[in-house]
Amino acid sequence: MAQQGLCSRREADAYLSQGLVLVDGKPAELGQKALPTQRIVLDRRAQLQQRGQITVLIHKPIGLVSGQPEPGYQPAITLVNPQNRFAGDRSQIVFKREHLRGLAVAGRLDIDSTGLLVLTQDGRLARQLIGQDSEVEKEYLVRVQGTLSAQGLTRLRHGLSLDGRALKPARVDWQNQDQLRFVLKEGRKRQIRRMCELVGLQVVGLKRVRIGQLKLADLPVGQWRYLAPGEAV
Repeated sequence: MAQQGLCSRREADAYLSQGLVLVDGKPAELGQKALPTQRIVLDRRAQLQQRGQITVLIHKPIGLVSGQPEPGYQPAITLVNPQNRFAGDRSQIVFKREHLRGLAVAGRLDIDSTGLLVLTQDGRLARQLIGQDSEVEKEYLVRVQGTLSAQGLTRLRHGLSLDGRALKPARVDWQNQDQLRFVLKEGRKRQIRRMCELVGLQVVGLKRVRIGQLKLADLPVGQWRYLAPGEAV
């Protein structure tokens, strides 16, 4: 079900336990196997549940963590309240406290980074953005210190490895004399900072400005908005 993009694995277990999954028109059970030739669909009640799932976009400030924090650290989800909602939010969704339930980060930003952060209740969207087979681009503006040779720039684009695994090709270009633009299709832990260290650069500022077709645009630091129904990702 997850491979077909119907839902996340966690959601699949929940729908199966509620009898909301049909295989060739018949209710399926938890643990039941299905052949590739069989037709798997969600019951209308499950589809209605999915339509009610929300996604929020946050402009995360430096100093907040993306997900579950250690003691003493504030998670970004605490920003999601009526006071911090972007005045330009055009979704027309009415804020409800239950919108906070089950919100998961789809692509983390470390505590020292700022920019676009996506939190979602929708396992399908999370898989699309950060699944192992995801090809969604993530764009960053990165201020650096140090000297970068032409060879170093070539290595940033393709040729580096982290933790014994080669990195996917990336688009890396100078924006101005101290800022690089990175476009990646993966998200290893502190990837850009570690890439820069390997070519003799120090990152002094990192901002994510785009995930797929979702852009940070004019969303102010510390504010959030809903992903509008039908908005492309």
